[in-house]
Amino acid sequence: MDNVLTNAELKRRGVAGIESALARGPVHIYKRNRPTAVVLSEKDYQRLLNAQNDALPGMSALDWLVAHPSSGKLSKKAIDERMQVERSW
Repeated sequence: MDNVLTNAELKRRGVAGIESALARGPVHIYKRNRPTAVVLSEKDYQRLLNAQNDALPGMSALDWLVAHPSSGKLSKKAIDERMQVERSW
């Protein structure tokens, strides 16, 4: 983990320390050399909430996959060809 603030550094720098670290992504807070918390930007937090809302209780993995169209750009033929190469070892 590269983006770490220790508890001591957090006490010393306060919110300014968190804000500067958030520019590099989620901030891992350590206390006594152990991870204790993760601070997320509002954008990342909302993304997680939205993803959580997409997974409805009782929804199977197949139902979820069908509800979320593929964002891939490979054709079925290209995927089958790659799979054949991987299987022919």
